[in-house]
Amino acid sequence: MPLKELTDIDNVKNEVKNGNIIILRVTPLANKNIDEVKTAVNQLYEFTESVGGDIARLGEERVVICPKNIRIWREKTPVSNESVSNEALPTVA
Repeated sequence: MPLKELTDIDNVKNEVKNGNIIILRVTPLANKNIDEVKTAVNQLYEFTESVGGDIARLGEERVVICPKNIRIWREKTPVSNESVSNEALPTVA
C-alpha cells in the first residue's frame, strides 16, 4: 500500500484492525515531505503498540505493520560476551 498523504494512515490502521498485514511503501510521501513520513511512522508505531501488533522497517522504502498476536522475525546480531543484554530489539529506526 502506498503512503501518499498523512490521511492514508487511517486506512492503514483500519486494515491492521481487520487483521491484515500491511507492507507500506513510504516513498510517495517521502518524495513530498520527509518530516511527514517521520510523523506517520511515529503515529503508526504508537498505534501498533496500542493494539498489540508489530512494526518494522523493510529497507529504505517500506514498513511492515502486523496486527495483534503476529510478530516479525528479527535476526539477532551477535554481541560480545562483555555486553550481553536481554533487552528487546527496537522495531523502528
